[in-house]
Amino acid sequence: MASLSRVSFAYNSNAPLFRGKRDAFAKLDNCVVFHNSHVSTLDSSELKLCLHNSCSRRVGVPRASTEVVEGRVVEEKGEETGRVLRVGLICGGPSAERGISLNSVRSVLDHIQGNDLHVSCYYIDCNLNAYAISSAQIYSNTPADFDFKLESLAQGFQSLSDFAEHLAASVDIVFPVIHGRFGEDGGIQELLEKVNIPFVGTPSKECRQAFDKYDASLELDRLGFVTIPSFLVQGSRLNKSELSNWFASNQLDTELGKVVVKPARAGSSIGVTVAYGVDDSLKKANDIILEGIDDKVLVEVFLEGASEFTAIVLDVGSGSDCCSVTFLPTEVELQFLGSGDVGEKDAIFNYRRKYLPTQQVAYHTPPRFPTDVIECIRKGTSLLFQRLGLRDFARIDGWFLPPSVHLSQSLKMGEKFGRAKSGTVIFTDINLISGMEQNSFLFQQASKVGFSHSNILRTIIQRACLRFPGLPSFSNASITLRRRLNSSQCAEMQPTHKGVQKVFVIFGGDTSERQVSLMSGTNVWLNLQAFDDLEVTPCLLAPTNGYSSIINQEKKDINVSSRTVWSLPYSLVLRHTTEEVLAACMEAFEPVRAALSSNLRDQVMMDLMKGLDKQSWFSGFDVADDPPLKFSLEQWIKLAKEVEATVFIAVHGGIGEDGTLQSLLEAEGVPYTGPGAEASRTCMDKVATSLALSNLANFGVHTIPKDIRSKEDLLNSPISGIWHDLITELQCETLCVKPARDGCSTGVARLCCAEDLAVYTDALKKCLLRIPSNSLSKAHGIIEMPNPPPELLIFEPFIETDEIIVSSKSTNENAHCLMWEGHSRWVEVTVGVVGKRGAMHSLSPSVTVKETGGILSLEEKFQGGTGINLTPPPSSIISEVALRRFKERIEIIANALGLEGFSRIDAFMNVDNGEVLVIEVNTVPGMTPSTVLIHQALTEQPPMYPQQFFRTLLDLALERSS
Repeated sequence: MASLSRVSFAYNSNAPLFRGKRDAFAKLDNCVVFHNSHVSTLDSSELKLCLHNSCSRRVGVPRASTEVVEGRVVEEKGEETGRVLRVGLICGGPSAERGISLNSVRSVLDHIQGNDLHVSCYYIDCNLNAYAISSAQIYSNTPADFDFKLESLAQGFQSLSDFAEHLAASVDIVFPVIHGRFGEDGGIQELLEKVNIPFVGTPSKECRQAFDKYDASLELDRLGFVTIPSFLVQGSRLNKSELSNWFASNQLDTELGKVVVKPARAGSSIGVTVAYGVDDSLKKANDIILEGIDDKVLVEVFLEGASEFTAIVLDVGSGSDCCSVTFLPTEVELQFLGSGDVGEKDAIFNYRRKYLPTQQVAYHTPPRFPTDVIECIRKGTSLLFQRLGLRDFARIDGWFLPPSVHLSQSLKMGEKFGRAKSGTVIFTDINLISGMEQNSFLFQQASKVGFSHSNILRTIIQRACLRFPGLPSFSNASITLRRRLNSSQCAEMQPTHKGVQKVFVIFGGDTSERQVSLMSGTNVWLNLQAFDDLEVTPCLLAPTNGYSSIINQEKKDINVSSRTVWSLPYSLVLRHTTEEVLAACMEAFEPVRAALSSNLRDQVMMDLMKGLDKQSWFSGFDVADDPPLKFSLEQWIKLAKEVEATVFIAVHGGIGEDGTLQSLLEAEGVPYTGPGAEASRTCMDKVATSLALSNLANFGVHTIPKDIRSKEDLLNSPISGIWHDLITELQCETLCVKPARDGCSTGVARLCCAEDLAVYTDALKKCLLRIPSNSLSKAHGIIEMPNPPPELLIFEPFIETDEIIVSSKSTNENAHCLMWEGHSRWVEVTVGVVGKRGAMHSLSPSVTVKETGGILSLEEKFQGGTGINLTPPPSSIISEVALRRFKERIEIIANALGLEGFSRIDAFMNVDNGEVLVIEVNTVPGMTPSTVLIHQALTEQPPMYPQQFFRTLLDLALERSS
């Protein structure tokens, strides 16, 4: 394969898509040296050819050092390049989607920072109180985290008017990252307009119309687009006869007719449900109103047999002129895997499917639709963007109905836009501020057509600036030059270039936490891209049909080296599940599909360049359209050795945590992050961990007694007898069950009686993917189950702790009171350890307040939006002396186990004396954007932000190898 550097791809002077404008680099004083000075504009056929033939010329880029002086960026030689643009990020809001807002704003903050942008962060709580917050607080896990810490960490404003005045004096432009109410309904926009503050996105009037699903549907109909028949239920007006007439007019059975019931003004997924018949529709509409989600509810015809899609639209115009271009749309495919708790007849793309990394949904970009339908979607969304007066960027959702789908008379009336030769396209939801999580539709679709995360975000901000004359200008060049393309070419068969360290980030695997592993690996990969001296390649350890950790050792040693590893191009990483990444890898080698995708990509890029080619600030696309590369694990490790790469392990459980991968890397002398093979093996086996720590009782370190049972024993023995034996042997009345060799979240449940054990055993027998909430005697959330079920399970006493409650009921309505009775004197904590072997350092522990009670769910551990992490534990719970003793004991545990690099220890802490009751040790802990390890690193002095934290872990691996 030809050598292709990130810079030569982005700035090949023969390719206008990747060259950058010549005048944009004039100020760099010959920092960019082209091997060929020919810069021209190619016609579409030449452009198409250029897109398929990557040039291998390399470009030398010695960067001038810069410093910030009185709000100006000044080069080392003293040449002024313009004032720093001050950007205000606003997140939170009153919507139920505000947890997603926090995930989004983290991505925006991570990827827009640079010497030419100064970012200030702000938060709006559910009562519309505004606060100035530090960028460190952005990494808090949840809205509840924000709310609890606001008193001590944030600067509050007396009113929204005071907040607006502050913004007018402190920032040049605002980037609202608030989803749902107040963020997309025109609320924040109107506030900013009143004091003439420039902002990214659509004006308030247009937001109000587009956000309200009912008003938007009326406007789409007026503009000549096909719309879905709908009925409005508003306030307390629940007219059964009118709704019955509507059912009849749309040929729906009044008893069983299938419809969608959704709030008109609550975003794209909150409160959306399926109903059957008039009575059920009214009940579910009333539920939405009573829950306070919205007092305006739509009942829509359910489009049976239709396929959902979503499309990002980008405005690449200049000034007040709009030039809207739609990226490659994404098809949303709901999947039914025999989970037992979700019936196909009730399936809908709801909040859980949209934002959690489960296999209930898969995405296809571009969609598997006929080309005329894709063209219709792109043309229609672009037209809608313009006619609705939208600005900068938006996401538009809709449905494709193939000819085989029966259309109601309402849909067939008139000659409306949306009728393609191969079916009908209907546009529904307009999302004014699309989600911006690290693998969101915005970044998925943008990367497909050549934009990295930073490039697309900075392009959006720059486009907004063009509407407001006088705002400082900046170029994407500095960011684009700074980042190395994370394409498969990074894995070339050549040693590391002088001064550049190759890094392979590996994630995936086949344990039940493989989706969290994907989130962790993606987060590490994105954060490490910020460093000029690193060349980072994302790699997928492909899933198999079973657990490598439960195969007998001899067979495992034979099979593991033949496991498949994929070196991934940028766009293929941004998926929600490992299965989806693997499917995309396979699809890349299907000739027809690959050719179609390439042709569609070329068309979108040419459409974009019609607008961007006129913008002097645009420095080119920076993501290559490369295919993935396939290796056996053995080949991949030999490649890592040959190119002198360091492996960053983000594979949770299985061979990533049981010492197997570590042993293979050690055998070839390849440096890697985290503990060595022996320590990994010990910590992966929860019983072995307890045995290794059994002699530390005199140091105040204790372990929990355990009883191991095989799955077969549970399935083939009387439940009542097993339950009696367990509670007798463990001397307790309540048990905790967990897989013996799996991660720390899936399959973990609290059992209070034999009937609970029967429910859990039945889930193992039926291979359920999840146990529905409140299936056991003690209230609980959804319990994600390992797939396939584990062969060995551990039972141990459930440690009772006093509930920690955060209450907002106090004399100060903005204050939050922490209530804890503290009778048991033990609290559950999780704590990271970092450092060299024998000299591990304990970070500040986190006490997590469980919202569902009992066992933390997968969402509470890894997904933003739930839970409160008290980091460090408040002094009202534990004294400084006891906390210091606890951290000393954690370091004793880490050193006794031979840990190095980093790990996470879950334990119970005695708040009086700091003694430790160990639960388990994770040698490859979660590294998702909302992980508590980030919170703990930020409490260090000085604080370690995510990029620095992951770099520290990488450097520890390099120091160990040397």
